[in-house]
Amino acid sequence: MTRQQAEIQLRKLFGFNQFYDLQWLVIENLLAGRRVLFIEKTGFGKSLCYQFPATQLQGVTIVFSPLIALMRDQVRSMVERGIRAAAINSNQEEDENAAMIAKAQNNELDILYIAPERMENATWITASREMKIAMVVIDEAHCISLWGQSFRPNYRRIVNLVRLLPKNFPVLATTATATPRIEADIIEQVGSGLIPVRGQLLRSNIRLFVVHVTCEDEKFFWLAANLPKLKKTGIVYTGTQANTDLFSNWLQFLKFKSAAYSGRLDGEARIRIESDFITNKYDCVVSTNALGMGIDKPDIHFIIHTQIPQSPIHYYQEIGRSGRDGQEAFAILLYNSNDDLELPRSFIDGSKPSASKYEKVIAVTKKAFLGTNEIIKATNLKQTHVRVILADLIDQKIINEQVDGKCKKYFFNPEAPPLDLTAFEILRNAQNQELERMVEYTRITSCRMKYLCNYLGDEKQTSCGICDNDTNQLLNVVSSDVMIQKLQEFKETFFPVLEVETHRSHLINGVASSYYGVTNVGAALRHSKYEGGGDFPDWLLGLTLKAFRKYYGDPKMDLIIYVPPTESGDLVKHFAEKISSALKIPISHKLIKISPTSPQKMFLSGISKKENIHGKFTYQTPDEIAGKSVLLIDDIFDSGNTIKEIGQYLTVMGAACIAPLVIARTVGGDI
Repeated sequence: MTRQQAEIQLRKLFGFNQFYDLQWLVIENLLAGRRVLFIEKTGFGKSLCYQFPATQLQGVTIVFSPLIALMRDQVRSMVERGIRAAAINSNQEEDENAAMIAKAQNNELDILYIAPERMENATWITASREMKIAMVVIDEAHCISLWGQSFRPNYRRIVNLVRLLPKNFPVLATTATATPRIEADIIEQVGSGLIPVRGQLLRSNIRLFVVHVTCEDEKFFWLAANLPKLKKTGIVYTGTQANTDLFSNWLQFLKFKSAAYSGRLDGEARIRIESDFITNKYDCVVSTNALGMGIDKPDIHFIIHTQIPQSPIHYYQEIGRSGRDGQEAFAILLYNSNDDLELPRSFIDGSKPSASKYEKVIAVTKKAFLGTNEIIKATNLKQTHVRVILADLIDQKIINEQVDGKCKKYFFNPEAPPLDLTAFEILRNAQNQELERMVEYTRITSCRMKYLCNYLGDEKQTSCGICDNDTNQLLNVVSSDVMIQKLQEFKETFFPVLEVETHRSHLINGVASSYYGVTNVGAALRHSKYEGGGDFPDWLLGLTLKAFRKYYGDPKMDLIIYVPPTESGDLVKHFAEKISSALKIPISHKLIKISPTSPQKMFLSGISKKENIHGKFTYQTPDEIAGKSVLLIDDIFDSGNTIKEIGQYLTVMGAACIAPLVIARTVGGDI
């Protein structure tokens, strides 16, 4: 197919008149059965480089992507154009996923998006052998590389698949963020036949600024003073889920239209916020780095970071979500040199498991033939850590995997070589160096965009001419007594929501009086629970009642029930009695544990937390519950598993409504 012939089809299918030169270079190589690594800035049109060939090749193109939002967006767009596209992901029901697999097997699809995690799914592996696959695409290909900040062990399985394909089989790997080191690593892993195509990374319409602050409050002040000046809409990035709530509610307090977005949201809530964001129903969305990748929104006019990213790679990728329409956009980093490095350092230290965790996995696989969940429970490790460890131990031939029915099981290789974690130690050192380069970015007096491009291997760029250093337009924070008072008022009226509603129970979302690690509430709880400080102080009672009245209004509650203690004695009981007295709602002491449970904080994975409390509660006279609206009291909300377990139990007992009320929500929660 010539370029002229291809562009006739391009106009017919996609409505574009022509390809960019680099797009055609990539497509021409793919149509010729070659393998390409395409490194190009966000918004350039990398997705067209596989969508167009998918419509011309015989068979289905498989796109491995970690971005469910991208899947939804691109499938919708292609279906509207009459292109046969579908996706398989965890947000869809299994029967819907099965129907998409059947379509691919019957040659009824041009393109199928799947998550890399499907490479662990025995059903998918079996089904894929019955598909006529025309091309394989690895989106976000930096996840292949151990040097990439977003390394995912399942991408290694994709690499293993690609190595088995014929040399003339088209393969495309795409990424917007690959340093020369990452590029070399991807090529080494995928194979020497991978042709690198690198575009220019300069984003000439994004204006970069760094605002130096001396404390966390100044970030709130800066947003309040400057958000009205910025063209809507945009993204405010935070480092934690708790901070998405804090900053979003602060902006709502100031009458901005804002929403909080993080991995804690269920699929339905994510879709709703993404849709409203795309249609400009918000002034901004406050998010962890969960939002932005894969969302087709060209008119994002500002990106504000309230937390320094781990590396220039992260930062370039996240600011690259703005200004894709070519209009002026702002990328502003609010940086506190005193406190902001603690979080990224903890991410780096926690991103790769310690040697002792590897030894735990090795030890349990020596004893039994185990699936992933069984290993998680046996080792009491986080799911994310177990998946990384398993992938690495398989690579090192220390353990073997085997399909057993519909799942994979793992067992120790008796001829295993010694465990070698040298690469991870080198990686951890490299990541700390990358964080230092990000800190260096905040201090430079030269062009900020040129600094980022140079770091990413595009050293041909000149100064952008529009960043704060190039224009000598430095931003600072101005506070006032009025703003200080406003922030204090906000902190006294902000109450975290507990997202526990499910279709399986009559639980409704609840409320906490504060975040555990954000205010002095945590210190008060610790003093009472672990330092012999006696009952929770009355000021905590007042704050919790205030949260109840603000969130629930004046609902008709029939009964107060409290969570039976694990290690806090009668503290929650006495607190619930005081709530009962203040609200004049009867209290029951009849919810008890059938058998002892361990403190939830002892368990690192959600699987272990759920198993710890599943089936452990009973109500002594269940007839009392039928038809009642129950206020469920506890002291600390972490993963929410305890509240959900009791909510499901009370639902079975006939409770009409269960409304949770707790003193504090932890900052992290379960992962």
